[in-house]
Order: sequence, then structure tokens, then C-alpha cells
Amino acid sequence: MQALKEILIVLLILLNFRLLGTSRLGACVQTVALQALVIGLLPLLGPNLPTPWIMAMMAAATLVKSVVLPGLVRRALRETGVVRELEPLMGYTLSILTGTGLLVLSHLAGRKLQLPTGGVDQLLVPVTLFTMLCGLFLIIARRKAITQVLGFLVLENGIYLFGIAFAVHEPWLVQTGVLLDVLAAVFVMGITIHQINREFDHIDTDRFSTFKD
Repeated sequence: MQALKEILIVLLILLNFRLLGTSRLGACVQTVALQALVIGLLPLLGPNLPTPWIMAMMAAATLVKSVVLPGLVRRALRETGVVRELEPLMGYTLSILTGTGLLVLSHLAGRKLQLPTGGVDQLLVPVTLFTMLCGLFLIIARRKAITQVLGFLVLENGIYLFGIAFAVHEPWLVQTGVLLDVLAAVFVMGITIHQINREFDHIDTDRFSTFKD
């Protein structure tokens, strides 16, 4: 179990780097979905299995985060016809280098936050911080509104993982509330992306700065 958990934690790190290093939006959506699935599996690898009710909640959350939300983003991709993020605010090589720095920073910060269980679970701390920082980075350093929505989903995945890592009794109502907020946000962003693309033939958010009153 512990070895499998280590593999999944390393996989989460690699998935974050894939998000930072690829321009293909379809691959980014696939990566976010896989990230949510991996995070959903982690609680099952603890020393004690969750109660049936909590397992049902985890299954529902994982289904929404790995299937429903990515499906909505894929629909937005089909409607807008966008395939790649060609002109990000920060290039992909520099994004990978920045991600490496964020991982080191997360490791240093994670040393200050100790989990009661210790052991392999302690590795969740820097990975959690790294995931949240990657989500924020995608929101800030990418131009396409769709990529920024994906960054928001990555950030939410990090928050969910943070709850798994630190909560002794999972605050499922709070996490479900956050999940519903994300679901509503993706609905709104999907409608907004479609309307922006129809009216202006692009979804580069930085071009909004050229609008005049």
C-alpha cells in the first residue's frame, strides 16, 4: 500500500509538470481528469478504510472531478474550436523551470507542516502545495480562458488533496460546497467562453485590456 501511494504521489508531480509543459488543450483536460482520479484513490490506501458513507462521497466527488467537469471543458473546446495555447504569457520551457522552482518551494514549506501520521503521508504536503501553485500559475500565465478554467480545476484538486492530507475527520460538507462552486463556475465559464468566441472570434483574455469605454 505504501509503495503504491508513493507511486501515485510521484504521478501527481509528473501530471503537474505535464500541465505546465504542453500546449495541447485536449491533453491538459485529460491530465486534469487523471489528476482528479489519482487524488480520489489516495484515501483508499490509508491504514484504515473509510466508512461506506465517506467512500460514497469520495466516489461521487471523484466522478464529478474526473468525468463531469472535464467533459464540460471538452464541450467548450469543441464549441470554440481551440486546440492549442500557442502564445502563453510565459513559454513552456520557462514554465517547466518555474514549476521546478515551485516544487522546491513547496518542499521547503512542507517541512514546516507536519502530519500526525508521518511516513509516506508526509509527502502529500509538498505535493498538495505544488498542485495548488500549479493551478494558480496556469490561471496567471496562460491567455486562453479555457486554460484558466483548467487552472481553477487544478487549484480545486489541490484544495481537495489538502483536506485529505490534513483533516482527521473529513469536512465533507465544506469540500462538497467547494466542488459545487467549481461546477457552477465551469458552467458559467463555458457559457462565457462560447459567447466571447462567437462575438470576438478569440478567447485570449489579455485582449480585453484593449477595450475602451
